[in-house]
Amino acid sequence: MKAIKHTGLVIFLIGLLIFTASIFTGNFSLTQTEVDNFIAEKGYKSEIIKTELSKAVVGKELNIFEFSSNVRNAFDTSNKHYDDLIAKYDAEKNWDAKGQQYQYKIYGKPHTLSYNLAKKAGSGFIKENAGLMWFLTFGLGIIGALLFIIPNLILLGQPGIKNNGIYLESPTNKGLIAWLVLIFLVSFYLVLYFMPDYIVNWTYILDPISKALNGGEASQWFVYGFLYCVIMLVMGVRMYIKYRHNKYQIIRTTSVLFFQIVFAFLIPEIMTSLNMPGYDFKNAFPLDYDFFFEWNLDSLRNSGGIGLFILVWGIVLTLIIVPVMVYFFGKRWYCSWVCGCGGLAETLGDPYRQHSDKSLNAWKLERWLIHSVLVFSLVMTLVTLYCYFTGAESFIGIKSQWIKDTYSFLIGAWFAGVIGTGFYPIFGNRVWCRFGCPLAAYLGLVQRFKSRFRITTNGGQCISCGNCSTYCEQGIDVRAYAQKGENIVRSSCVGCGICSAVCPRGVLKLENGPEKGRINPTDILLGNDVDLMKLVNEK
Repeated sequence: MKAIKHTGLVIFLIGLLIFTASIFTGNFSLTQTEVDNFIAEKGYKSEIIKTELSKAVVGKELNIFEFSSNVRNAFDTSNKHYDDLIAKYDAEKNWDAKGQQYQYKIYGKPHTLSYNLAKKAGSGFIKENAGLMWFLTFGLGIIGALLFIIPNLILLGQPGIKNNGIYLESPTNKGLIAWLVLIFLVSFYLVLYFMPDYIVNWTYILDPISKALNGGEASQWFVYGFLYCVIMLVMGVRMYIKYRHNKYQIIRTTSVLFFQIVFAFLIPEIMTSLNMPGYDFKNAFPLDYDFFFEWNLDSLRNSGGIGLFILVWGIVLTLIIVPVMVYFFGKRWYCSWVCGCGGLAETLGDPYRQHSDKSLNAWKLERWLIHSVLVFSLVMTLVTLYCYFTGAESFIGIKSQWIKDTYSFLIGAWFAGVIGTGFYPIFGNRVWCRFGCPLAAYLGLVQRFKSRFRITTNGGQCISCGNCSTYCEQGIDVRAYAQKGENIVRSSCVGCGICSAVCPRGVLKLENGPEKGRINPTDILLGNDVDLMKLVNEK
């Protein structure tokens, strides 16, 4: 069995190495005609960008880093020229001349311009052999990972789920391998969000799949979505193996895979191919923080009936469906059964759930931080809607564009992406869910005060093994509740059920039901003691 696992590990690393190394291959060059057509397509009025791009990329064979650097410099040179003119005319109070210069500026981000051009300019083995490259990267990665995982069917042959030496291995005890995984994940997210032009070769690999689904070429977000689904599927197999004796975990894993692959990936891609706005129907506000942004509202309004339906659905989902479902089933119905972020945390992040900080200070930080993000998202939305309907640029001194850009950068990119997933191996698999997700904060408030969901405990059976606390991904010291026989109604609990699954005594149980009729095991124990004393006295 070890030979098969080691072989799988080698194959996986080969696929990962080829996938990473593919960034550095290929040539990038454009003709003058292609540059002219691109500028006309984008509607750029600046003559400087045309001149600078021609000097930078026409007739040259460049690697992606040289190509990207040249395009970004052309972007900056053009905009700096017109920024200087704007400042000059502003000082001269020549308002007409100043206003004219704005039409020559190129709006957007330099890496977006570089990516769009690189997509047209690339050539080489990867672009010409997308199918073979898919096998050498994704294919070998999947095969290797499965070969590494599947032997556990035999190695973990005994029924039950227990603490099986996770603190004795480097990958799961913050060792060197864990830190290497963190570095790779953080680097991946940094490149994905802030340097997408560097990974244009990855999009070539998935172009055939993208064209089959939506009729267009793959973007960096298609690469991310496809990779997201592949990772969840492979690690989902691991979940099926590890928790195969627990029906609840099997169904829960199947649910998150279904909602991610079908709702978050396939349906939006198919909608795009039908000239409809690609929309993830399970993504509720405020996790879907840009739902009320101007560009999205305009897009939905201009999409006819389907756009109106999406707008109404998004509002109903947030204000009615979410609180009603939380009332009956707790936040687990979303965080552990539906959410894509939670799905990745439960599959890719499962080996790291023991790293969640259970300290009181972590709990205090969690409450302050996650509710601050919720308030931030609500303020941003109110400002955005006010400016959208009134045409103003700001509300009570807060500029709409500034607050949207700030939230997108700090929360949408850094917190949810770079930190939220990249830090799995060291800080646990629910960093984003615990400390940053505004929807989790909203669900938690409903669960804490208006929900029938709770985890009941039987303190009389607790042997203080600590497995429940060790495996709680939300940083809850479950053992402390179990020892006192207290029901767990913490707002951070996502009802993953692992604490119940790892308990060797059956102390913990996930329940939905009315407040009336809840059984406090401490009262039962005390009642039994009183009855016993009465019986002794009678004798």
